Amino acid sequence: MSTAPVTSSWSSLLRGRNGMRSLALAGGTALHAINIYVVTTIMPSIVADIGGLAYYAWNTTLFVIASIIGATLAVALADRHGGKGTYLLALGVFSVGSLVCANAGSMAWLLAGRSLQGLGGGVLVSLAYVLIRQVFDPVLWTRAMGLVSAMWGVATLSGPAIGGLFAQMGNWRAAFWSLLPVVLVLAGIVLAWLPKGSQSAAPARVPGGRLALLALSVLAISLASLSEERALQALGVGIGLLLAAWIVRMDRRAGLRLLPTGSYVPSRLRAIYLVMGALVIGSTVEIFVPYFLQVVHGHTPLAAGYLTAVMAGGWSFGSMLSSGHHGAFGAACIRRGPLLMSASLVLLAWMLQSPTGFVDGAGFAALCVGLVGVGLGIGLAWPHLLNALLTVAPAEEGALASASISTVQLYAMSLGAALAGLIANAAGLSDPGGLAGARPAAAWLFGVFAVLVLLSTPWARQAAPRDPA
Repeated sequence: MSTAPVTSSWSSLLRGRNGMRSLALAGGTALHAINIYVVTTIMPSIVADIGGLAYYAWNTTLFVIASIIGATLAVALADRHGGKGTYLLALGVFSVGSLVCANAGSMAWLLAGRSLQGLGGGVLVSLAYVLIRQVFDPVLWTRAMGLVSAMWGVATLSGPAIGGLFAQMGNWRAAFWSLLPVVLVLAGIVLAWLPKGSQSAAPARVPGGRLALLALSVLAISLASLSEERALQALGVGIGLLLAAWIVRMDRRAGLRLLPTGSYVPSRLRAIYLVMGALVIGSTVEIFVPYFLQVVHGHTPLAAGYLTAVMAGGWSFGSMLSSGHHGAFGAACIRRGPLLMSASLVLLAWMLQSPTGFVDGAGFAALCVGLVGVGLGIGLAWPHLLNALLTVAPAEEGALASASISTVQLYAMSLGAALAGLIANAAGLSDPGGLAGARPAAAWLFGVFAVLVLLSTPWARQAAPRDPA
């Protein structure tokens, strides 16, 4: 038997037993991420078949809320059932959700299935990072985390293709069925190669009350999107904001906190979180891009899916471009990221609502510039915001600061989806619907979100790294 020492090379991570374990952990994240882009691409086909256009944004809202809950539960479940048992449980929940979606005859059933998918997928994504520290030698942790993170890039390329092909064949249900063989393969790998893992006598605590309030705050805004009365819409938004304030009040006094000390008082740390939230909220307009491209501009599902993925590609490219630079460059990225995203959203507000907005090459190029610009705005700033967060947060709360990144990102994503649904429906997306409703909905949605992102620029100046000089 070989007793060669483990090195930090890719070959040590991707061969033999480590290779199969890497496949299991990265595969769970890939399943969750690809599913997101598949469903984003096929949603216009789904609402054309089973109806429920008014609930279009709920597909993302409920999915992300469930993902937050799943991600938060992952550590406690691993303590109680071990890593292998928790992974198989998450795959089971995800599979049930996929089956419900594949057989959905109404939007209500689809949303129920999406919630189960989000719950199982949230556990898978969080569990991957938990198990990396348990199944690999420390010298491989960095590469293993990089491999898991890279699955989001894989999803950007493959998700729209899978969803677009099924939509163009007129069989969106098959997109959900196609996920089940992947689940079976992953289950086999997990059973054969993942260790059972130790079970803790005292499982990690879960802030259940605040998670419930978090979900209710987003649902209040989502429910407001279903009303045509402006007073009821304002009431829903108000209730959602009051519940968010209640979460802040509870978290400031809790022993088990969601955010580090100093996050709720005027400070650079709070400014960092606010900019992160604003940029993520701005990026959630992505969920409506395939619909506008197909309804207003007549693009095929496949083309619309890949054009939507351009926005995610801009985020990835911006992160890679800026992550190797620090100091003044990083500060400039944080300050200018919201400005770039806001300007790009204004451009898309005009391009997407106009059926003749890009009939020629120049117009198509302008559309791509707008989509890339939204992604670049967050991609350039994101690595430096995270670095600033981990630098500014109290040293003794480093683990909490790291965990808070996904909490804030997912909550902002669900909140952005709820707001997007409210604005789009109020502008006419579902009534009168069709082209007549889609055009003003596109203009209002992207225009309002451009203003929301622009309002974060004072916080961006406060969040930017200080010049040592």
